[in-house]
Parts: sequence; C-alpha cells; structure tokens
Amino acid sequence: MKILHVVPTYFPAVRYGGPIYSVHALCRSLAAAGHRVHVFTTSVDGRRDSNVPHGRPVNLDGVQVCYFRSRWLRRLYYSADLKNHLDSIAGDFDIVHLHSVFLYPTWMGARTAMRASVPYVLSPRGMLVHDLITRRSTLIKRTWIRLVERGNLERAARIHLTSEEERRALTDLGLALAPTTMIPNGVDAPCAFSPDAVSADVRELVAKGFDILSFGRISWKKGLDQLVKAIAEIPDARAVIAGHDEEGFEPSLRKAAQECGVGERLRILPRQINGPDKEALFDAARLFALPSLSENFGNVVAEAMIRARPVVVTEAVGASEFVKASGGGLVVGIGHRQLVAALSELLKSEELLAAMGAAGAKYARECLTWNNISDRFEEMYREISGLSADTRQRGQIASI
Repeated sequence: MKILHVVPTYFPAVRYGGPIYSVHALCRSLAAAGHRVHVFTTSVDGRRDSNVPHGRPVNLDGVQVCYFRSRWLRRLYYSADLKNHLDSIAGDFDIVHLHSVFLYPTWMGARTAMRASVPYVLSPRGMLVHDLITRRSTLIKRTWIRLVERGNLERAARIHLTSEEERRALTDLGLALAPTTMIPNGVDAPCAFSPDAVSADVRELVAKGFDILSFGRISWKKGLDQLVKAIAEIPDARAVIAGHDEEGFEPSLRKAAQECGVGERLRILPRQINGPDKEALFDAARLFALPSLSENFGNVVAEAMIRARPVVVTEAVGASEFVKASGGGLVVGIGHRQLVAALSELLKSEELLAAMGAAGAKYARECLTWNNISDRFEEMYREISGLSADTRQRGQIASI
C-alpha cells in the first residue's frame, strides 16, 4: 500500500512529546513491512525550524519525510507549501492518515483527501478531551470544533483512538461522528547502553539513588504536584521527575517540594531525556509513576512495562487498561491519598515489585511491540481502502 501521514511536527522536534515518537515508530514499522510510507509535516521546532531540507523527501528509517516551512501563523502550523504539495500528490495514495486536531495540516489534509477521493483516518492524539479544551483557549477551540473539526471527524473513514479513555472523552464531547477503532501505541524494546554515554547530571542522580521515577513532559496535566504530596507522606522515599519543561512548570514543583519538606528527596531534571540517559534512569528506578489528570495513552507507561518496572498510574491514563490487564502495576484514583497507599505497598515489598515488573514486561513483549501494532493498522487501512492483502502483495511485486 501507499500511505501518506500528515502530522504538524515530526522528528527531530522531540519537544512535542509522545506523538512524535509514536507516529514515527508506526511509519517505520509500516515501511519495514514493505509499504511505501510518506510523511508530510512542517519543520516547526519551537520558535525555530529544525535543521532539515525543505520541500523534498528525506529518508528516515525507510520513511519518506517531506518538511515544509511555516512562515506565519506558526501556532497553527500553517504552510502554503504543504497545501500545494498535498493538492498535487494526495490522489497517488491508497490512504491518508491525519494526526492531531485544531491545526492547519489536519484541516487541509482532510479537505485534500476528500477532493482526491482518498479515504482518510483521523487520530486526535489526545487533544479532544473536555478538561484540555476548557483549560486553554476554550472559545477558540469550541468555535474551531463547530466550524472545522466536526466536519473533519464526520467525513473520516475512521477515527483512530489509542485507548478506551480516549474513546470515552470523544463520546462525552459528542464527537464520535464516524466509526472508531481502538489501537494502542506500541513500544520499542530497551536498548543496551554504555555508562560512559550517560550525561553527567543523570550519572549523579543514579549514583545518589532513588525509588520512584516519573518521566515525560513536565506539565500541569501530569499530576506531578500530587506526586510531591505523596512523597511527603512516605518516609525515606526518593523520587526523580524528568522531562522537557516547555510550560515552565518546574518552579511551581520546586516550591511545592520545599513547602512539603521533600526538597532533599525529590530531584527534578527539566530537559529532554532520551537514549542512554533514559535507559539509565529506568535502570535505577524501583518503580515508575504517572499520576496524570488526563492522558489519552501514556507511551512512557509501556516503556516502563517492557523494562520490567512496575507502574503506578491514575485511572485517567489511557494505558491504565493495559496495566490492569497485565498485572504490571496498580491503578489509582486521582489525588494523592490513593497514590500514597499504592506507592507504599509496592516500595515495602521487593517480591511484589519483581512480580509486577515481570508481568508487565511479558504483556508488553506479547501485545505492545510495534510489529504487532503496525499489523493492526495495516488491517484497518486495508479494510478502509478496499485493498486486500493479495492486492497489496501484487502492488509490492510490481514496484520492485
């Protein structure tokens, strides 16, 4: 099959978190399976542009990625160049897959696919959640939903969701306007690393030791203030919070830690973490915690599971259903009281930590690898486009 993914941002703009990794991992896996996979995106990376060629394909792990400039209205990722290329090439694809909502590339991708009579899949990527809409730019987002997004969702051949939590959020907003398919994000196996490749600040954290790791974007919606309160009620518990702090939330967390008297037991590393640094932090942690107030999936939960780290997550985390199914950790309500009880229960028992870690790793290896997940996307694409497996194989042979 020939598949086009349209996404506002892409590698190397990793500041935008989980979707950057999960969309590329999906594209990479589909390409490895023999499909011709293209990505149209912008080069926006914060206030600057990524150092990439523009307007011509770049081979990234077998995926043909085409970057376009956003010269103005960058918060919407507006790009006239992207629109022009979409208009000229969309009809060449069997399926178009759009990622995100409220942004220009999704809107233009949907309109172009419709004009070219190519079916499209729309993945909201956790952006259609009531609390997120009401917390920021409520009037603008509700107006956009009414004028743009409802039509995009209604005309989609399929709405892709990563968890039942995301499905509930979509239904609560009255936006389940096309057939939905739930396919979780996948996870890559952990990579071997050399201690010499670990950054100095991470080596220092590992040397001092800690019990609880919370990893990902440092944001209000991650419920990290509840983790701070929980640590204050667990004697001797030590924690590390690590991740990119684009929202400038770190000072509030440090203030909360000082007020709770845990400034010496809580370390915060406010920067992008990947590669050997990520592996070293996971290796050093006894367990992983994600007390989010809202999380459509939570890629880092699967990352912790496949590394045999037991997890404690709130019921608002989409991946909590896999934690329950696997026995790889504990799922709690929102608020620090239940969090205290769960963390305390796990930290006092090495046997329980080991058993839950092993259960989570087994489930992740059997159900959440990207090979398994990309097979499910391929099946959905074939169903939507009307292409059978035999048709796909003949097309691959003809293209050789």
